[in-house]
Amino acid sequence: MEEGVRKAVEAFKNGRPVCLFDSEKREGETDLLFPAAAAVPATMRQLRRDCGGLLFLAIGHEVGECFGLPFLQNLHTTEDATQRHPVLRQLITNDLRYDARSAFTLSLNHRDTYTGITDHDRALTTRRFAELTQDCLREGLDQEQAMERLGAEFRTPGHIPVCREAEGGLAVRQGHTELAVGLARLSGLAPVVIGAEMLQPEGDFALGVEDARAWAQEHGIPFLEGAQVVAALGHADAPSSL
Repeated sequence: MEEGVRKAVEAFKNGRPVCLFDSEKREGETDLLFPAAAAVPATMRQLRRDCGGLLFLAIGHEVGECFGLPFLQNLHTTEDATQRHPVLRQLITNDLRYDARSAFTLSLNHRDTYTGITDHDRALTTRRFAELTQDCLREGLDQEQAMERLGAEFRTPGHIPVCREAEGGLAVRQGHTELAVGLARLSGLAPVVIGAEMLQPEGDFALGVEDARAWAQEHGIPFLEGAQVVAALGHADAPSSL
């Protein structure tokens, strides 16, 4: 494992953040990422103050399968859905400039939250989802049991948007979701990661990669590029433009 990846993995194992740039061939964005199980209100404050982009929860394919979480793009394009709600036919996602499909699944709030948007509430939703994931996977629950456990604690819609890894992970798609959960796997953690995209101070464009790298160095945060994660996980031959 190369030194830069080793330092990032060590930080992530200990609940500290990592900056991860996808690729100039894709979205050209850097995410600030934390292990979801380590989320506290200060985590959410840092993400919204230092990033400016959407806070999102990236989950592994096995987590999506465990809880039966559907891709929104699939949910919104069923024949039944488009017949009941014709506006969905007009809003169909078929023109993404950086990918073939969206990774978004359901958004969540923990049932013990109030509005769900405060740093306290979003930290609770994030941390408890990660803890529940660990419990369900460790106990080997079937999907029905896991869904019941999920429903006992969470509701949808909520203030934590969840993005689900494509089946096959980095071998088939190298988006922010797959890279984030790839970092978690390299670190020996459950594939549940909270993060946000870093924007320019004015918010007009994504923060440039060199500016993001300089910011990470200034704050003592490891900085990785997607290709390093792909190579460390043994997917060096995966398509780099997905």
